Amino acid sequence: MIDLRSDTVTRPSAAMRDAMHAAPVGDDVWGDDPSVARFEAAVAERAGKAAALLFPSGTQSNLAALLAHCQRGDEYLAGQQAHTYKYEGGGAAVLGGIQPQPLEHAEDGSLPLERIRAAIKPDDFHFARTRLLALENTIGGRVLDPDYVAAATALAREHGLATHLDGARLFNAAVASDTSLDELCAPFDSVSLCFSKGLGAPVGSALAGSRELIDSARRWRKVLGGGMRQSGIIAAACHHALDHHVADLAGDHRRAARLAEGIRALPDLEVAYQATNMVFLRIPEPHVAPLRAWLAARGILVELLYATRLVVHRDLDDDAIERVLEALGEYFTRH
Repeated sequence: MIDLRSDTVTRPSAAMRDAMHAAPVGDDVWGDDPSVARFEAAVAERAGKAAALLFPSGTQSNLAALLAHCQRGDEYLAGQQAHTYKYEGGGAAVLGGIQPQPLEHAEDGSLPLERIRAAIKPDDFHFARTRLLALENTIGGRVLDPDYVAAATALAREHGLATHLDGARLFNAAVASDTSLDELCAPFDSVSLCFSKGLGAPVGSALAGSRELIDSARRWRKVLGGGMRQSGIIAAACHHALDHHVADLAGDHRRAARLAEGIRALPDLEVAYQATNMVFLRIPEPHVAPLRAWLAARGILVELLYATRLVVHRDLDDDAIERVLEALGEYFTRH
């Protein structure tokens, strides 16, 4: 099966399973799990932050960060298409009483500085208190320009705002831009990193930041049901991915570029853009259902809407990409 729905579908490698099996464990709620402690220290060092904290998911990591930065009646600024706003169940509002202020993205995925500035509320009891700017990198597969990030976070600091980065695919950004992780994390007060997407761990994210922020996030993790026991098994998988899988992301980016190149040669199928490990398409509506069925019958899973994406990941090799292009070519030859 060739699964292009997301890079979340990756499965742990044999070496990763061995690392999980061999991991020494304890009770992490008591702070006794050595594998968790080693992993959190490694993440903090790579991210250039004072501390880090293991979470079951990126959604919970982001939410704990928002709760640590904001109080009830505060608001955070985020993009209309940002995961923290659109795809995490409204958790900040539902569970934290934190108001999101969504902003329209520019074409490159950034939030224009003038829109950020205009959205920051004055100190007036009519308004929610603007407390946090939340960005995402990569966003829709695109890597945020470092000069933009510097300007946006400087603007936030100028107005007394904290900054959070949803770095679910920040390792993709690091590899694509040939930039160290700590350099990408440096402008932000907190960063959430996911290990269960392109890096191939079965579960797990980490939040990095100051010791004070991580202490607050640890309390919120417990409140949110994220306090785990022998979680060194999870930490070992994430640690293996951190040490062995990051450089492999370059292969995903190369294969995504090849996939986009092949699709551009086909009729009736338009590549909107390709960035890092994602290819975004525009498919005429009459082709959506039959193309999905055609590909499924050939062992290729996609999630097709009018504007859709194909996501390349470590479980797909060069032959898989060629099989996808061959199947697409056969479909449009016949239809």
